[in-house]
Amino acid sequence: MLNFAKRLFPINRSLTGPGNRKTLGLIKKVVKKLKIKSFTSGQKVYDWTIPLEWSISDAFIIAPNNEKICDFKKNNLHVIGYSKAVKKKIDLKTLKKNLHFSKKIKSAIPYVTSYYKKRWGFCISYNQFLKLKKGIYKIFIKSHFKKGKLNYGEALLKGKSSREVLISTYICHPSMANNEISGPTLSSYLYKWLSLKKRKYTYRFIFIPETIGSIAYIKKNYKKLKKNTFAGYNLTCIGDERSYSYIPSKYKNSVSDKVYFKAIKLKKIRSKIYSWSKRGSDERQFCSPGVDLPIGTIMRSKFGDYKEYHTSDDQIGKTVTSKGLVTSLNLVKRCINLIEANDYPVSIKLCEPFLTKYNMYNTLSDINQKKNNMGYTDVLTWCDGTNNIDDISELSQISKKVVKKIISILINKKLVRI
Repeated sequence: MLNFAKRLFPINRSLTGPGNRKTLGLIKKVVKKLKIKSFTSGQKVYDWTIPLEWSISDAFIIAPNNEKICDFKKNNLHVIGYSKAVKKKIDLKTLKKNLHFSKKIKSAIPYVTSYYKKRWGFCISYNQFLKLKKGIYKIFIKSHFKKGKLNYGEALLKGKSSREVLISTYICHPSMANNEISGPTLSSYLYKWLSLKKRKYTYRFIFIPETIGSIAYIKKNYKKLKKNTFAGYNLTCIGDERSYSYIPSKYKNSVSDKVYFKAIKLKKIRSKIYSWSKRGSDERQFCSPGVDLPIGTIMRSKFGDYKEYHTSDDQIGKTVTSKGLVTSLNLVKRCINLIEANDYPVSIKLCEPFLTKYNMYNTLSDINQKKNNMGYTDVLTWCDGTNNIDDISELSQISKKVVKKIISILINKKLVRI
């Protein structure tokens, strides 16, 4: 996995462009069934529009002493993402208006983007910024925009059931290890592992640009996602060795959430659980109003909460390690194994069924009778597709053995399906 991450790391990615296609090409060597698909620039996706395709081949600044600084070819973070082409001479005062740095990590280059408004700019370490002298600077950015494509990858591993687990990760950041490379790397090897297993459920893997990619994907696949998806995870910032982190789905009660909580409890793994107010990745789109998919986000260090985040210090070997990737993969595998090990009963009837005609409810209501066949209704009320047998037993306060027997009867009466 670490070697694969090293191959992905140097590629200059953005929302669109040749870097994304090259990334997907490398992923396809691991994810054999990956289909590389696209949306067209200008295409409307809900309230958004697919942007123009952006590509860049070179960028740098020539200082007054003829030193080349902010060289894109040495580090692609030096240029603001989606910068327009520029070739001109300017003084230091004007240049400073187009320079970005971080005072938190003074030796690091920050990552800055300008996706939806055309501008140009460079990123520089604060230490180098302080060394800039007055004079004339030559500015050069060779980039261009065109009506092209926003590319993404999708792979399906079919199981016995058409019910799906969605695994999503993003491919839109340049050379940063944890915030970018860890997600696609782990997702690729999770696919490889799952492809060798017998599967009860179907697994859908997507590799998309963050935000606009998930919105476009939902727009195209809304009915299918709503019909089939019963669990899933967004994977990001998942390659370091720090504490695990998790952002549950919006109401913190999905299959995905229950499975994650059980996985960390069984293995006594420490994990920070964030509230929905701390969301920030594609869980925002998958759990947005009207979409409401059961998707949580699994991380190690949460995006925005670790010191190397969105800087050139987010490096393979420094933040992302082999141990970090392997242990994170093992946790996600545990979640998948728990999903596979359980059945999730779903009531077929809307409202409470008329149990009398199935010979499952007394026809005489008498105050002196014992509880009137409520075992069936107590189990049925929790058969919404998000609870397994253990959950239903706990929620209904009926023994697991009895719940299994009741579920079996309900299936035979065609009142419940798995």
